[in-house]
Amino acid sequence: MRESRWWILSLSAAALMVVLLTLHMGLMHLSGLMKVLGVDPGDVRSFAAVMERGRSLAQMVFYLLFLGAALYHGLYGLRSVLLEVTPPRGQGVLSGLVLAAGLLAFAYGAYVTVRTFTG
Repeated sequence: MRESRWWILSLSAAALMVVLLTLHMGLMHLSGLMKVLGVDPGDVRSFAAVMERGRSLAQMVFYLLFLGAALYHGLYGLRSVLLEVTPPRGQGVLSGLVLAAGLLAFAYGAYVTVRTFTG
């Protein structure tokens, strides 16, 4: 039962990534389509716009959510594949290594995101 909860969390992370990537693609890469829909994001790729977004609390939360969802989803999938080829005695160590790698990657990504936000 416990493993199925982790799997459902992985599916939830994937769904969150779809929503966040849809927002990102719509605002950053499909500005022409957004204008047709009545939303004018302006010049999102100018230096001033990038710096302004970098200091936006909403953007920081967006990146942290995406970072966490992508790391969890990817590392859970990697762990699942590696568990298939790992003997039962080493599975706990493998899970610990994947967890440590994920925490380190999240800490670094969060540090960079927060540093950008705080200037």
